[in-house]
Amino acid sequence: MSNSRELLQTLVGFDTTSRESNLQLIEYIRDYLAGFGVASELIYNDERSKANLFATIGPAQVPGIVLSGHTDVVPVDGQPWTLPAFALTERDGKLYGRGTADMKGYIACVLALVPSLVNADLRMPVHIALSYDEEVGCLGVRSLLKVLEQWSVKPLLCIIGEPTELKPVLGHKGKLAMRCEVHGEACHSAYAPQGVNAIEYAAELIGELGRIGQRLKVHQDERFDPPFSTVQTGVISGGKALNIVPADCRFDFEVRALPSMDPGEVAEELQTYAMQQVLPRMQAVSRQSAIRFSELSAYPGLATDQRSQAAELIAAFCGSREFGTVAFGTEGGLFDAAGIPTVVCGPGSMDQGHKPDEFVSVEQLKGCDEMLQRMLLSIRT
Repeated sequence: MSNSRELLQTLVGFDTTSRESNLQLIEYIRDYLAGFGVASELIYNDERSKANLFATIGPAQVPGIVLSGHTDVVPVDGQPWTLPAFALTERDGKLYGRGTADMKGYIACVLALVPSLVNADLRMPVHIALSYDEEVGCLGVRSLLKVLEQWSVKPLLCIIGEPTELKPVLGHKGKLAMRCEVHGEACHSAYAPQGVNAIEYAAELIGELGRIGQRLKVHQDERFDPPFSTVQTGVISGGKALNIVPADCRFDFEVRALPSMDPGEVAEELQTYAMQQVLPRMQAVSRQSAIRFSELSAYPGLATDQRSQAAELIAAFCGSREFGTVAFGTEGGLFDAAGIPTVVCGPGSMDQGHKPDEFVSVEQLKGCDEMLQRMLLSIRT
């Protein structure tokens, strides 16, 4: 436990908010692994300001286990922290700091296991996969997965260490985030009918989204909370002054879809409505009117079969077959889509993630160490 705690203290000290570089943390982990004779591959973004890290311990030519985590954290701006966000503070059995729960606690436990992995005679490899920009759309892991997709031997299991209180999770919803830009025609508000009010037409589209969302409630899966796919508009902007008919309005919306549903169906339905029902009325006033849609981010849902080998393995490591689902999304759906069976299981709770004075309990960190030790015992020769 002391090694996990010390490593977590170091990891929390790196400000890896998604808008910042994660290279200092990645280079620290690269050097840490190199100290045990483990080579790492760094996969950079185009600007070389961020990188994924991938490392293998054990016989790489046979199927193994991926331990995956993201290195970025959400901002602390505007949150009422009472403790330092980027320094570890221990109080009453809790370890405070940004990322302790989501999800540097898990990464610390994985790194603490490295000496034991190196010294063991493994019958299958353990791969360490660390990514960037998960919090802004699971962006970084995609280039890492392009490397893994080329492998002829796929891993048996990927464990995404998001905080689940160490309960094995086999499913989560997929997400699609979209932007809609409505362009109309400005004029003086005294002559409003001569203009095309972009805000009003955007409001009509948002209303249609609401109606689509109501229809989605018909298809339910009781494993999830809420048990249906959801739609919501989160950001809207437009207009210059009250006495000017607004020419432009923009809104962002998201779909959180059950794994059995393609969230793109909602976007397609709204676009059809926009092009067939809304845009013709706008262009009847001004031919310059337009409605444009663009994707902001997307990732697939996860639905691992509880009868699968992946489920059996995580049940053995956790000591529990009480499989669950989570409301939040992870990189798990992307690993699964790449042909790597995936589960979600890590220390801490998302009830503490993304909040001021985020923490993981000492007990949860110790439990994660024990889970990984059980994994190690099961893959030794």
